[in-house]
Amino acid sequence: MWRNYLTVGIRSLMKNRVYAAINIAGLAIGMAACLLILVFVRYETGFDRDLPGAENAYQFQTYYTDPDTGDTNNLQMAAYVTKGRLQKDFPQVEQAVYVGSAGPILLKQGQAESTDNFYYVDGPITDILKFPYVAGNPATALSRPGNIVLSESEAVKQFGSAQTAMNQTLTIVGNGKEWDYRITGVVKDMPKNSHFKANFLARYDPSAYFADQPDFLTNWGWQSGYVYLRLRPGTDPDSINSQLHAWEKRNIPDERFGERVINQADMAEFALVNVRDVHLGFAQRAAMTPGNTRQSIATFAVIALLILSMACINFTNLATARASQRAREVALRKVLGASRRQLVVQFLGESVLMAAIAMLIALALVELTLPLFAHFLDTTLDLHYFGAGGVILPVVLLVLLVGVAGGLYPAFYLSRFQPARVLKANKSAADAHGSGRLRNILVVAQFAVSIGLMACTAIIYGQTIYARTVDPGFKRDGLMQVDNVGRRQLFNVNETIAREIARIDGVSAVGRSGIGVATQSNRNNAVLVPGRNSPVMLGNYNVDAGFFNAMGMKTIAGRTFDEKQAMDDMTTPFPEDPIAERALVARGANVVLSELAVKRLGFASPQDAVGKQVKLSYDDRYGGQLPVTIIGVVGDARFRSIREPMDAIMFVMHRFSHEVMEVRYNGDPATVRARVEQVWRRLAPQVPFEAKFTEEIVGDLYKAEAARAQLFAGFAALAIVIGCLGLFGLAAFTAERRTKEIGIRKVLGASTGRIVQLLVWQFSRPVLIANLIAWPVAWWVMRDWLNNFDTRIALTPIPFVGAGVVALAIAIGTIAMHSVRVARANPIQALRYE
Repeated sequence: MWRNYLTVGIRSLMKNRVYAAINIAGLAIGMAACLLILVFVRYETGFDRDLPGAENAYQFQTYYTDPDTGDTNNLQMAAYVTKGRLQKDFPQVEQAVYVGSAGPILLKQGQAESTDNFYYVDGPITDILKFPYVAGNPATALSRPGNIVLSESEAVKQFGSAQTAMNQTLTIVGNGKEWDYRITGVVKDMPKNSHFKANFLARYDPSAYFADQPDFLTNWGWQSGYVYLRLRPGTDPDSINSQLHAWEKRNIPDERFGERVINQADMAEFALVNVRDVHLGFAQRAAMTPGNTRQSIATFAVIALLILSMACINFTNLATARASQRAREVALRKVLGASRRQLVVQFLGESVLMAAIAMLIALALVELTLPLFAHFLDTTLDLHYFGAGGVILPVVLLVLLVGVAGGLYPAFYLSRFQPARVLKANKSAADAHGSGRLRNILVVAQFAVSIGLMACTAIIYGQTIYARTVDPGFKRDGLMQVDNVGRRQLFNVNETIAREIARIDGVSAVGRSGIGVATQSNRNNAVLVPGRNSPVMLGNYNVDAGFFNAMGMKTIAGRTFDEKQAMDDMTTPFPEDPIAERALVARGANVVLSELAVKRLGFASPQDAVGKQVKLSYDDRYGGQLPVTIIGVVGDARFRSIREPMDAIMFVMHRFSHEVMEVRYNGDPATVRARVEQVWRRLAPQVPFEAKFTEEIVGDLYKAEAARAQLFAGFAALAIVIGCLGLFGLAAFTAERRTKEIGIRKVLGASTGRIVQLLVWQFSRPVLIANLIAWPVAWWVMRDWLNNFDTRIALTPIPFVGAGVVALAIAIGTIAMHSVRVARANPIQALRYE
């Protein structure tokens, strides 16, 4: 019996090649998209799943909320002091290690090299994150300060092989000092689906490293690294998390701000997060590797299912449209004794057969496109059929699911035909059964998905372009940002480098700053305004006198810094000099505010703020507050992504403590960059030269948005292709079914244009109705997505109407050829046998 079903199914496909090709092509595209997304979702949800002991490994995260604005800053980092307090207060913590984020310089044969993914650790981190070793003893590799572990690729890069690297010495320049490290281990490269990415793991002594910055070890607001914990087996992390609010209240000390007392616990919350949940977790700031969100993963999964559903709709539509062509077959089978159950099984078998053929084509498409897809996403995506993570089971289930979902209704629909009605005299095999209402509903559903995806794609592209082109408050073009300016080795030549670069032909201005374009620097201070009870948190960044000119920022009121004005300069010696600190507090200093900072402090206007004095939170040892006078107000500048809130900034003038140098130039960018590099290498050969043009930095900043827009565009195109395939087949069968009707209309005088209009209108109505469904859904989805940005484009009708018009034009173009061909046919051919 099954052999007979298979034979009949193959013959049916061969008899109706166009129908079979359309269905199989649509199903293959839908299945391929579904499999690609399945592989991607597995990759995204599989971060650190295979890491041994991951169930007991946790990252300690810090979540900040600004009490004045409600803005959040959710960090994967935590202060160094939290590690010791956690070990002291929670016996469930078996081991804790601090992983310090750093970018020291590697000295190799007297030449300075930059280091990527370099981290200092104060304990054996590989006891918590158990990455496999390829050389060295895991039990002792990071047992004492002075030991260093490399990744396998870094060992090969530096020494040719992992074994050759063992016991070699690396000289690292960090925090202004040279440190020698002996290589005691080499670990396998961390997989791309790991939130942890390190090429160097150097065991250090924090008290020695921060000898001239002892506050780092005790300050709760200084986040420059990560705290990892291993909990004892069986520990409930939720129990610890529930106690952290009381824990921080007990541990975080009060700070005096003049006569007021403030506490960082009022702004900070903490949480233990399992390492397997970090990648898709709540905190995404200061991550070692780019994270993602569960909502984003769910969105792509839903889109893949929608595309697959569209392919199943094609199957159902075409099967029911051509049902009358199989009416005689069904009637004859019933007359010969076939039961309805047997007919249902037969038609479902044909559906599953078609799905199986489509799956083979889909797998070939996935094999061809997966490398391109992985390269586009900058991930490692592999398609395995068997074993852990194999897709053979999902493939089989998908074939059965698609076969049954697409063929269930047609099977019951075909098997219900009554033999007497079908076989009665003069009953044409081409007569239609039913009203076609279901087919219209399914066509509406298909095009609603297509229109929705097109509208979403247009909005995402629009927001991406807006993000790249919106006025950031400074002149983005003609600007180059130079890194490594804050290195201790440059303290004595920093100003000299800036002056020499300013003399270069083609350079119009040079400025240095503690905040640059898309830097990770976050420094906030409490500011107290006279007559206001609670302090206001503002960003507090060091700049030099040339910064505002180099950035092209607009002065709104007052003036900016002047090197000749002693009160403008807040520079104090490093390491810290108590006499100089007290002198600074006694005399006060001048500051420049951004427009938003003026509003946050409660001043009526920028002009009203100029000349006013406020108090800046300062070290308790020197009185707890520093009087500062506002001498000027500059326009707001967006240094970070538009996803993040605008910074309200207090700028202070400082000759050192900068992170980047901004170089304003005219002329050829490559020539200017080469000249700047020559000056740098002449004056600072011990520090690598690293520079990027601002446009390039901004492009990288919005790379994820651009990639998401391209993915949506690709899925929208697939949806349109599948919808058009179904519409093409449906139009062909409908035109064939109405051949006699058209012949009669032509005999009665209908023109070719009128007949084309009649057929086109039949398929245009569902597309127009689909707009009424797609527009509100797409608007709701995009409104929530746009709300993730601090500034955004307006949701106008243009992308929705545009998507509807494009869908209608594609639908009309798809069915026009059939309509014209049928309308031009000689009516004699349709009526010759009547």
